[in-house]
Amino acid sequence: MEFSVLMSVYYKENASYLKKAIDSILNQTLRPSEIVIVEDGKLTHELNDCIGEYVINNDGLFKIVKLEKNKGLGEALKIGLLNCSYDIVARMDTDDICRSDRFEKQINYLRNNSNVSIVGSYIAEFEGSPNNIISIRKVPVTYKEVYTNSKRRNPLNHMTVVFRKNDILNSGNYRTFLLNEDYDLWCRVLMNNYIIENIPDTLVYARAGNEMYMRRGGIKYFRSELELQKQLYNSNFISFYRLSTNIILRFTVRILPNRLRSTLYRVFLRKKSK
Repeated sequence: MEFSVLMSVYYKENASYLKKAIDSILNQTLRPSEIVIVEDGKLTHELNDCIGEYVINNDGLFKIVKLEKNKGLGEALKIGLLNCSYDIVARMDTDDICRSDRFEKQINYLRNNSNVSIVGSYIAEFEGSPNNIISIRKVPVTYKEVYTNSKRRNPLNHMTVVFRKNDILNSGNYRTFLLNEDYDLWCRVLMNNYIIENIPDTLVYARAGNEMYMRRGGIKYFRSELELQKQLYNSNFISFYRLSTNIILRFTVRILPNRLRSTLYRVFLRKKSK
């Protein structure tokens, strides 16, 4: 089964992390048919050199989509998806690392479950090295669990998903929604009666640490969440009670000092790594 990998990169990202991410894609037991990288605005020389080297050494595998100005992740992925050649598309972040059999497991899952539109997995969050795993983010597995949990929080780890392109386009594609581009999309996919499931296995190693928890704080982030919750309520996806509860919980978490917020995530929202 042919498939694309979709990535987006912008100038603040680390060229060394990007190299490790791409290497983990190239070293898969099932290699992709193409890798689409959206350059979201002008990049640093280090990032340009890194991408250029892979393009030269992998004839025809990479498709580079250059955006003149930075448009943000939602718009970059929207454009990138339209440039993917195949109906099966795997998402990958530019600073994470795939387990070597990730694509084989997920592509086979979609092949064997033709009714499933999106399949994700657990992630192992690490600091410094993938050998230093600090927590596991588990997500609901079955469609019923995903649907129920989606009314409270994001039911997928974005960097792990593999999906059917046409089902995503039929649900409206990605759109701009600060730090909630993926959650917004999954809810629209579910409202369109498509099936989302997760494989109960850790297929991606994701970078964690204080910076990650800082991104999950602040009024700007809360305003984006508030807008999304209001849209879910207006679409009859969630009840007024769930809307109110979600808003109170999210506001409380976003205004916490970063140290307390990171503790909250690690203690209550993650499973400690053994």
